[in-house]
Amino acid sequence: MTEKPVPSVSVVMPVYNGEKYVAEAIESILGQTFSDFELIIVEDGSQDGSLEIIRSYEACDDRIRLVSFKRNLGAPNARNHAINLSSADYIAMMDCDDVCLPQRLERQVEHLRANQAIGVLGAGAQAVNEDLSPLFLFDLPEHHALIVVNVFVGSFFVHPTVMMRRQLLDIVGGYKPSQRAADDTELWTRLIWRTRFANLSETLLLYRRHEAQHHTSPDATSTTESWDVRARLLKRLWGTAPHATLARFERMRKDAKLGWRERRAASQDMARLLDAMIDAGVIDPGDRGLVSAHIRRRLEGASPRLWQMMLHWRRHHFGAGKSEEAFTFD
Repeated sequence: MTEKPVPSVSVVMPVYNGEKYVAEAIESILGQTFSDFELIIVEDGSQDGSLEIIRSYEACDDRIRLVSFKRNLGAPNARNHAINLSSADYIAMMDCDDVCLPQRLERQVEHLRANQAIGVLGAGAQAVNEDLSPLFLFDLPEHHALIVVNVFVGSFFVHPTVMMRRQLLDIVGGYKPSQRAADDTELWTRLIWRTRFANLSETLLLYRRHEAQHHTSPDATSTTESWDVRARLLKRLWGTAPHATLARFERMRKDAKLGWRERRAASQDMARLLDAMIDAGVIDPGDRGLVSAHIRRRLEGASPRLWQMMLHWRRHHFGAGKSEEAFTFD
């Protein structure tokens, strides 16, 4: 018997009670312009008709590999199991309720092959409602330095758009099984020290928002785990993780407004964070100006309206003759 050639990409898809959308998700992978992949689906103990739907696709396409759990073990365990079964150098994440646009795999493989320093690559995504009507585009940074800063204060990856190098996942041990609500963010905080991140600007995924999502990741659990993940990363960078600092970062991440005193404290926090990331080698020193300008915009967006108007006036009257670095974060 001739052995199947090793594919270039292993697409990992956990499924739990996904009968409503899983067929559409599978078809969006099978319809990719890049065909050298395997699709590993882990049916995670669903109580609906998901398993039968997946089996019907497995019977028709030998690129699909199905694993079925008798009980629900959670998405991190399902992903890890699929990664352990995978054989490709590139691992692409996918969720059972989303839709990949046809050139997703092709674009990401091209970029990773051309940029060996990048180990984690996301892409632009369009949020849609249940019937795929557009809601909004995710505002994601493309550059590594801006992505890692935004781990604390903004959007950074849309998880089901991410493609990673398999060797990195082997090194760090994949997803943390106990991290059920913020498992992706927790993984990025471990990979930050080992590779470079990027996002493609092109929209390559439709991210479906629907009611069932709120039942799988309760807001309180998600918020607590997300806070804890960021606290551990900040402690590694600073040696401490002040509650007040994390609270300010959380408000910035949620686009909340900061009062005058809070804004000044946040400015100091961000300056310290940038210095620590550069000292730790997480951000390249040459990217200081890029990150400083980004932080300035984030702080301005968190400022009261009157303060934003004053900053706009200052840039209009004095910005032409000065570089961005001439101004402090304040």
